[in-house]
Amino acid sequence: AVAGPSVTKGAMKRLTGMDAMGPDKVHVEGAFDQPYAIPNYRIEGYLTDLDMPIGFWRSVGNSVNAFMHDCFLDEMAHAAGADPLAFRLELMRGAHAPSAGTLEAVAEMSGWSGTPPEGTGRGVAFAWSFGTPVAQVVEVAREERGIRIARAWIAADPGLVLDPGNFEAQLVGGMVYGLSAAAFEEITFDGGRVVQQNFPDYEALRLHTAPETEVQLLQSNPHMGGAGEPGTPPAMPALANALYDLTGKRARELPLSKSFDLLV
Repeated sequence: AVAGPSVTKGAMKRLTGMDAMGPDKVHVEGAFDQPYAIPNYRIEGYLTDLDMPIGFWRSVGNSVNAFMHDCFLDEMAHAAGADPLAFRLELMRGAHAPSAGTLEAVAEMSGWSGTPPEGTGRGVAFAWSFGTPVAQVVEVAREERGIRIARAWIAADPGLVLDPGNFEAQLVGGMVYGLSAAAFEEITFDGGRVVQQNFPDYEALRLHTAPETEVQLLQSNPHMGGAGEPGTPPAMPALANALYDLTGKRARELPLSKSFDLLV
């Protein structure tokens, strides 16, 4: 079940002065629509009124729901004693071939073996959003000053790609956006007011802490998918799963800097 305020209703009211009518599909996207052949699978959404202005975020509901959805899949894989990537692939292969292809591609790109190099941890994640399946592997490394987000691999199948260079840049930008949000970004309140006023007091991923990234575009998807947002949703769970692989500690709260000593 997904519980939280409605971004759609909040934004509509603020921008138009009118109430959005009907159920909010955005509230559960990224959870109810993932291409896994899981029996007895059901997602419910509950809207809560927190009386706090919120707005659309890059990839909207897919972002936060992918973190919850994929991290739980990772927990199930480990509970079953299965390889996390193979576990996802087994549930997906018969459900959606283009999505399965992204997992197979990212496994080959990253040299996924289930056993990362010493002193590192690797996490895999997948999310389908805006018509584009995206699989990511993130590698973290333990260093003297903290844990570095060292490397990342992205495989996506958006169908026909007219400008591969621009599309790859969009995927990398989307992933960095998600990694930054997962690692550091947070809005806090003091006396009813937002503490963060601008970038000097709003921590974010910077160039020297961004990972070395490799991208592969597949083009077997029969439908053309989105470019600007699909790179964001898998980034957060991929990082959280990598940190678990390195430390053996699960984080169920963002930002991850609350639970891990991440390099700034």
